[in-house]
Amino acid sequence: MQIEIDSGSGFCFGVTTAIRKAEEELAKGTTLYCLGDIVHNGMECERLKQLGLITIDHEQMADLHDVKVLLRAHGEPPETYELARRNNIEIIDATCPVVLQLQKKIKRQFEAGGPSIVIFGKPGHAEVMGLVGQTGGNAIVIAHLDDVKKLDFSHDIYLYSQTTKSLDEFHRIISYIQEHISPDAHFQSFDTICRQVANRMPNISKFAARHDLILFVCGRKSSNGRVLFEECQRVNPNSHLIEGAGEIDPSWLEGVSSVGICGATSTPKWLMEQCREFLLHNS
Repeated sequence: MQIEIDSGSGFCFGVTTAIRKAEEELAKGTTLYCLGDIVHNGMECERLKQLGLITIDHEQMADLHDVKVLLRAHGEPPETYELARRNNIEIIDATCPVVLQLQKKIKRQFEAGGPSIVIFGKPGHAEVMGLVGQTGGNAIVIAHLDDVKKLDFSHDIYLYSQTTKSLDEFHRIISYIQEHISPDAHFQSFDTICRQVANRMPNISKFAARHDLILFVCGRKSSNGRVLFEECQRVNPNSHLIEGAGEIDPSWLEGVSSVGICGATSTPKWLMEQCREFLLHNS
């Protein structure tokens, strides 16, 4: 049986940087806290926990003083930095540069006043909360094309996107707004989708098409992973989302001569390699 790991899958630049910063701090023997899961992958979080990384939420951070806290690639709203200043917390900032630029752009636009700021993103997602925080909670979040119909098209609209959303859906949203915006209102869209993520869509389509079976390795909380897995399923219905080798059903391998293993921007290479080892010993 032929087994191929997709060379384009695995951690994106932002996640790689966050994990490297965490490992460097932990290697010094530092007590290091991370605000939220460093990556949407349970097994990678567990590996770092074994190295000493302590994951906390915002409530727990409020009770901490004189410690180091790592901010993951997703970014944080201004209130988090203010809390750190008050509690004398040293921030290890691993916010992805792409996300950081987007935060700054939205903040500048909000402070300039005028148009409604609309963000195409997943409500409650860490990155989206960080973006909305730049507007003091005033930005409107739309999760899907259907949500666009609720917008007030008589007012000026500036549209941004969470960096890991679908480029195709973003363009459909732009078209809908252009068709419905009042002639007296101004509309402008800003393509803020990360190309390192967006380019994985066509690449993963080709990868999924050339194998009998696709094992998409991904944490179930990954927003980016869900989008990529759905594309795999569209191209190859014989695609399965798994969090690790332990979820592989041997019956999937019956009559299969070619298996493709791929994953999200939050999937570590070592986890995909574990799945390959499982297949080698069970095929």
